[in-house]
Amino acid sequence: MGSAASAASDAAPPPPSPAQPHGAPPPYGAGLAGILPQKPDGDDKKEEKVDYLNLPCPVPYEEIQREALMSLKPELFEGLRFDFTKMLTQKFALSHSVLMGSLEVPSQSADVIKVPTSQYEFGANFLDPKLMLIGRLMTDGRLNARVKCDLTENLALKINAQLTSEPHYSQGMFNFDYKGTDYRAQFQIGNNAFYGANYIQSVTPNLSMGTEIFWLGQQRKSGIGFNSRYNTDKMVGTLQVASTGIVALSYVQKVSEKVSLATDFMYNHMSRDVTSSVGYDYILRQCRLRGKVDSNGVVAAYLEERLNMGVNFLLSAEIDHPKKNYKFGFGMTVGE
Repeated sequence: MGSAASAASDAAPPPPSPAQPHGAPPPYGAGLAGILPQKPDGDDKKEEKVDYLNLPCPVPYEEIQREALMSLKPELFEGLRFDFTKMLTQKFALSHSVLMGSLEVPSQSADVIKVPTSQYEFGANFLDPKLMLIGRLMTDGRLNARVKCDLTENLALKINAQLTSEPHYSQGMFNFDYKGTDYRAQFQIGNNAFYGANYIQSVTPNLSMGTEIFWLGQQRKSGIGFNSRYNTDKMVGTLQVASTGIVALSYVQKVSEKVSLATDFMYNHMSRDVTSSVGYDYILRQCRLRGKVDSNGVVAAYLEERLNMGVNFLLSAEIDHPKKNYKFGFGMTVGE
């Protein structure tokens, strides 16, 4: 005890702290202010006020899930695919598409029945800043046509038509889209006495909400739906609810400029079906890889590899383990 006390007394005292000016506060403040870390100089700035009279224009109503669909709904195919596009002028182009694969035949058994099939598609495109004309003619007699015409700076007309040789299978739809400063509105007229309208409004700089209604006169059915979309620089979240019993949610997280993760959830109140899926979108220097896996045991992947300027190589795969249904395809696209 004595030796320990003498050793402590012989130790050199700590250097004195620098004297504080008279009336100055202690170096770390009083109370909790002395314990908490100090804020940087830039954190004292006031938050910017939201100008609700100058909100951004939301995305179209039918495109609120476009980021999630890019990852979760890639354009999968089976067999061999070849697409060729030739630009004749700056506004006019011709396209040729060949697909050789198999077609699933509906059956009452659990086994999947496929028959070989092939298809050739001829297309013509006219692209102008105010007018877009796209036509596709298939060997089975189907004709698909799309028209988009900007009537004014805010009003656009869209026409989608599919004509077939089979009776009562041809379809047509007219859309009138109006784009406001912070809202969008659309009115639809189609065959079979179809009428629909939707409206979406920006509520905050990041949140937009909308609603839609439709009436199908031939079947005497009507419905109403609501949706909301919240997006930032790093994420996009959507919610859709319809009177038909559908509840759908989606979420996309932008991990980086090249990597995005997506997930969705869908519940059908009428059939009591619940499905969900998780997907990814990875953009490399020369390729783009997308894929997903869902709650039904289906795993899918889609690869686009850029071989040269205007030449892309495609790989598609979808594996359905419960149904033992496997789809693999490869293809190539040439042209702009």
